[in-house]
Amino acid sequence: MDVAIVGASGYAGGELIRLLMTHPEAEVTVATSRALEGRPVTDQHPHLRGYTDCVFTNPAAGDIEADFAFLAVPHTAAMNYVSPLLERGIRVVDLSADYRLPRDVYERIYGVSHTDWFEAPYGLPEISREGVKNARFVSNPGCFPTGATLAAAPLAPHAAHVIYDSKTGVSGAGDNPSATTHYPNVADGINPYKWTSHRHLAEMKQELARLGSTAACYFTPHLVPVNRGILTTAHILLDEPMGQEEVEALYREFYRGEYFVRLQRPMLSAVRGSNFCDIAVESEGSRVVAVSAIDNLVKGAAGQAIQNMNIMCGYAENAGLTVPPCLP
Repeated sequence: MDVAIVGASGYAGGELIRLLMTHPEAEVTVATSRALEGRPVTDQHPHLRGYTDCVFTNPAAGDIEADFAFLAVPHTAAMNYVSPLLERGIRVVDLSADYRLPRDVYERIYGVSHTDWFEAPYGLPEISREGVKNARFVSNPGCFPTGATLAAAPLAPHAAHVIYDSKTGVSGAGDNPSATTHYPNVADGINPYKWTSHRHLAEMKQELARLGSTAACYFTPHLVPVNRGILTTAHILLDEPMGQEEVEALYREFYRGEYFVRLQRPMLSAVRGSNFCDIAVESEGSRVVAVSAIDNLVKGAAGQAIQNMNIMCGYAENAGLTVPPCLP
């Protein structure tokens, strides 16, 4: 299957290329970049030298030739590609925020008018696998909502309040330098931001509701001086107390058979470079603390996008995603 990556010069684009190198059924044949058109992909992604001879191109949306496309572009940009690709029979996974929320919620949260609306399954496979199967177009979740939702999902119907506290690596901000991500401003510190107003909170609330929860939901992210990874602590305040054994049994049953969820002590270094989400829980009766760890560029972006592609196309769900994590 020929695969196009639209926006292949960024971190997520580079991860898509890296992971698809080992996929038995997919080959990257188109890697687009307006700024780097004509240059070898390995100029931007030197770690891939010797693995690919792809050159960046800049075709119009209607001229992309592929069987499948990943849109690794900023929000508002993806809506320029979806219709032309779908009209030509190209299946699509969108890594941007453009189709994750109902139209009115998206326009309110992101402050823009949506010009090319489609209903798209929300591609968090462990929660919504059936909606992804055989779909032509899937919206990939945000990185924070992925780790947060997986941490709280088994207890969602039993929760009165859910408070998410996330620590994220700098790569979550993308590869464009800014004052926020400048090394002296990040190193040796922990910096909270958008304390009560992060855009991903809308996705977190949406997914809790989809899981049958009426819980109030809160979220505060923090930037920490690591390259990649998100560690999320979910404080789940229950309607009725639950003991440790009961909570652990609930999580084991909920994630039974899920290849990419491991119930073990969460460590960023133990998921680095992989599509795994590691989760552990501890109960004190009316409050359960659930902690998850993901790689924001893999399970939080490119890896989950490939997982969705595999489900859409009927491939093994872990195809191209069995690379072990890198520790330390």
